[in-house]
Amino acid sequence: MFSPEGPSLRELAVQALSSVERGYDLLAPKFDHTPFRTPDSVLDAVAETLASRGPFGHGLDLCCGTGAGIDVLARVCQEGVTGVDFSAGMLAVARGRRREPGPPVSYVRADARALPFGPAFDLVVSFGAFGHFLPRELPALFAQVHSVLRPGGTFAFPVVAPPRPASRAYWMLLGFDLVMRVRNAVWRPPFVMYYRAFRFGEVCRELERAGFTVELTALPEFGQRRDGSPRVRMVLARPAGAQPAAGRVNS
Repeated sequence: MFSPEGPSLRELAVQALSSVERGYDLLAPKFDHTPFRTPDSVLDAVAETLASRGPFGHGLDLCCGTGAGIDVLARVCQEGVTGVDFSAGMLAVARGRRREPGPPVSYVRADARALPFGPAFDLVVSFGAFGHFLPRELPALFAQVHSVLRPGGTFAFPVVAPPRPASRAYWMLLGFDLVMRVRNAVWRPPFVMYYRAFRFGEVCRELERAGFTVELTALPEFGQRRDGSPRVRMVLARPAGAQPAAGRVNS
């Protein structure tokens, strides 16, 4: 499951018994060698889809971690890119990454539920972060994203179709969630990482309640499930009533 360069079982255990912030500080130097990092194939597919709708001005990577998603924004944003995360360790790794020439990149340490920005961004993306938010936190999180988007801006993120109940992946995710819930029942501080709590239909409804119009687009690179539905989709959410900002760059 992990590469030789990744964390040891002991290191993962120490991380899991820490807070979310402290845990990611500890994991940061080896995070890119774990399955938790979004695969390059997903990042590339998202970048290609966004490029067909751009260019954009300023971009924000919400919960940017070690900065893999920053490269997506750098490909489609012309004025600047910002990464925000609450883990100082993850941001330190992101700042140390070598990057191709492109728009200026900056990093800000902050909680995604209390973003220190006004309406400054044309595009907000996020990759693999929503399992760290409880369902009751989604309304406030999406309201924050809405508040930092410029008129016509876009909030985009990929969503993988949930595994079938009879599949091995389903039972692995179920087991992981159960372990995390038991851990949080007997140990403090809590470590919120419930990926089965991120339910596609509920997320779309909460986006609409937060004032977004939601568009779904398949990422055909990943094929279809047996019922013909896409394996991976991208959510494109825009403030309701606004015209897309794609195809122009704000000044």
